[in-house]
Amino acid sequence: MKQTEIINIFTKKTLGLTFVLTAAAFAFAQEKVSISGTVVSKNNQPVPYASVSFSNKENKLFSDATLTDEKGQYTLDIVPGNYDITIEAIDYKKGLVNKQISTAGNIGALSIEPEASSTNLKTADIQGVTITVQATKPYKVELDKKTYDPSQDIVSKGGNLQDVLSNVPSVSVDTDGTVSMRGNSNVKFLINGKPSSLLGIDDGANALQSIPADQIERIEVITNPSSKFEASGTAGILNIILKKDKKIGFNGSVTGTIGYLPRTNLNTNLSWRKGNWTWFLNGGGGYQRNQSTTKNSTIQKKNDINALNVNNFPFTQSSIQDGKTKREGDNYNLNAGLTHDFSDKTSINLSGMIRSFNNDQNALNTYNEIEYRTTTHLDTNGDLIEDGPRTIENLNRTRNSIGNNKNFATQIDFGLDQKIGDNGQLFTVSGSYQTNKSDGYNVITQNTFNTTTQITEKNLINNVNTNSKTNTFIGKADYELPIGEKSKFEAGARYDYNKNTYDYLVTESNGGNPFTTRYDFTSNTVYSESILGIYAQYKSKIGEKFAYQVGLRSELSKIDIDFQNYDQNQNLVNSSVNKNYTKFFPSVFLSYDIAKNNQILINYSRRINRPRAFSLIPFMSFDDDRNYFRGNPNLNPTYENSFEVGYNLSNKKITFNPTLYFKKSEDEQNRYQYVDETGAVNTIPFNVGTETNYGLDLNGTYDPFKWWKMMLSADLYGYKNTGSFNLFPDNPETLNDFSGSGFSYRIRFNNTFKPTKNLSFQLQGFYRAAEKTAMNNRKSMYGLDLGLSQTIWNGNGTIGFNIRDIFNTRKMRNYANNAQFTREMEMQWQPRQFALSFTYRFKQGEKVDTKPKIKKDINSNTSGEDDQQGPM
Repeated sequence: MKQTEIINIFTKKTLGLTFVLTAAAFAFAQEKVSISGTVVSKNNQPVPYASVSFSNKENKLFSDATLTDEKGQYTLDIVPGNYDITIEAIDYKKGLVNKQISTAGNIGALSIEPEASSTNLKTADIQGVTITVQATKPYKVELDKKTYDPSQDIVSKGGNLQDVLSNVPSVSVDTDGTVSMRGNSNVKFLINGKPSSLLGIDDGANALQSIPADQIERIEVITNPSSKFEASGTAGILNIILKKDKKIGFNGSVTGTIGYLPRTNLNTNLSWRKGNWTWFLNGGGGYQRNQSTTKNSTIQKKNDINALNVNNFPFTQSSIQDGKTKREGDNYNLNAGLTHDFSDKTSINLSGMIRSFNNDQNALNTYNEIEYRTTTHLDTNGDLIEDGPRTIENLNRTRNSIGNNKNFATQIDFGLDQKIGDNGQLFTVSGSYQTNKSDGYNVITQNTFNTTTQITEKNLINNVNTNSKTNTFIGKADYELPIGEKSKFEAGARYDYNKNTYDYLVTESNGGNPFTTRYDFTSNTVYSESILGIYAQYKSKIGEKFAYQVGLRSELSKIDIDFQNYDQNQNLVNSSVNKNYTKFFPSVFLSYDIAKNNQILINYSRRINRPRAFSLIPFMSFDDDRNYFRGNPNLNPTYENSFEVGYNLSNKKITFNPTLYFKKSEDEQNRYQYVDETGAVNTIPFNVGTETNYGLDLNGTYDPFKWWKMMLSADLYGYKNTGSFNLFPDNPETLNDFSGSGFSYRIRFNNTFKPTKNLSFQLQGFYRAAEKTAMNNRKSMYGLDLGLSQTIWNGNGTIGFNIRDIFNTRKMRNYANNAQFTREMEMQWQPRQFALSFTYRFKQGEKVDTKPKIKKDINSNTSGEDDQQGPM
């Protein structure tokens, strides 16, 4: 693509957003005076990093706050008026004075007294078991999770959520966008602590690519959640926290990105805090193009037509598929909200999100096939009789699909935090309503040419229309009761309701004939799910080193599926599936402090993997007539028992966090595959046998020099599967044996270099070893990324450049071998890419809000709305 074309795309797709997203930067202006002062202790010693809040008695909008520097001094621009000044600092009592401020200048020293305690220092009396690393580290380890900071990920600058997840410890992203943790793809995604319509109906790659990296504050990796979390997601939980700046005054940043394959983005993060009010706005959009390639080689093992074919029809002997798909589209998102503190005990928060994307797709697949042909008829007994000799014929087919998919999602959240009494009791309630609507169409043109007879055999045109929508409601209430200084009791309830509607229509025309309905693919489905969860947990300490937390969660699940399709006589068939079950999910967390910054952690939890909606809905996609997938409405949940033993070590230069884990599941969901009468491979999920996973998850950092930082993430894991299944018991050749075992590993290694104060560059490499699963032998894969970052304009601007997949090696390759066929597949979701980004930050100093809060609001929760904590 020419340089001018890229510039034109950037101008057309994103330049207009600049005026909309930065207009708020000029919304607030008032005549102010500059004041200064100091904060000192009772013996006249300076108090560094103290919070000084100025509350205007006539107009709360003129209130402001700041922090003292290391010498106890501060400066602030403020509107003249009468102010109540509150001074707060760790280890000191709160101070309160009143001053009339009319002119600029020094307002003198403000004095505060030390906090009275057994050690005369409040911080020395605080007990805890949470281990965190220094703020300069890319991730920190806590009792119940790992937290990844994407701000130090230079490679992902200007990218999206999928790019960021590729570098998160314990997380892997396949080339098709499938996310897994420790080899398990049953990951539960949360946005700000709750399921979100931002991630779409199917949590696919399009949704991951629609959330810009610049809007992500951190990602929390929770591999073994406690009973306070919902029980779904046997792999664990990924909680994506979006940015909401906590600095006083008006602050923000704007980031623009341009890249190739063409990618343009413009995103902004704005916040304004005055007095008891906080507003924030994150928004942006852009244009992206990608190109994926697929190669499939399928060979049936026997030439005997009656040996393998289920219905004894002629079938394809071998097929070589070569496909290329081009996608391009726009995406836009907006996340805005506010928080208001009515008093020291009551706070509310309200936020809303909107996301949309519009994607065009052009997919071309070519097939070179060898078919056995014969003429047959049914005799009076219903047996198949061959009329003529079998022949071998070569066919060349092309299948071109041109389509569009539009998606629009909304979400509204509300929360109330109420402190009860003065001993730390807290009651919180929150609600969320979400919608997601997706409309798509594809026009598929298929031509078949017989190279043996030199005759064009088929010219087919198919129209595929899909419409789906989801409505979700989440209501939640929690209560916390401190018991003494070392214990806490927590309890709560949560209700989730989801209603999904899917309409699928396929029509067909052969040559110049009118379009007729393909009744074998047309269907309508209504899927509804309601889950009521109730939990209670207790945490405490025994002595100074041992802490524990025990919890129990109960979930009542109700799932209803109403399915309409057509039989072979084109008669409408209605069917329904109803599931209703109640299960219990205990959790136990233990910790022991060996020494300072050395800790052993042991935990256990029971989890559930509920089948996703598309795994239960029994309609088939028409996108690829050589590969069909359809759901199984009789699919049951998988239950898993998970154990972990971890160790944490941290000091100035090193953090070291190895974790041994063991998981065993019941009624494991496996995908059964067979070849139908047309030669297509059909895939259906079934509950088959058990699965055992065990391994060592190792994460660590090492800073050999101030200018060189290293991060290592490795997962060495083994697995064992048992069970077998046959959809056609009369044909032993169609038996799928899911039994097997193996061992594999993944390694990711990051190096960040800072040769000068303002220049940084980063090298990220990964290697994923080969792995044998129940149905596939996955081959090894590796890749290398490069990123550079240059700070300019006294830290207010940053120029970033990155190259992802430098050697163009990020390709997924699988080999399948069963009684019916062998298949070799290679897929590359997108080729090598590079991007150039520029970030500009505008702010009112570095004033951070340190005022104690009742509870972190819905968008700044440390561990999401379900504030999972281990022993105190």
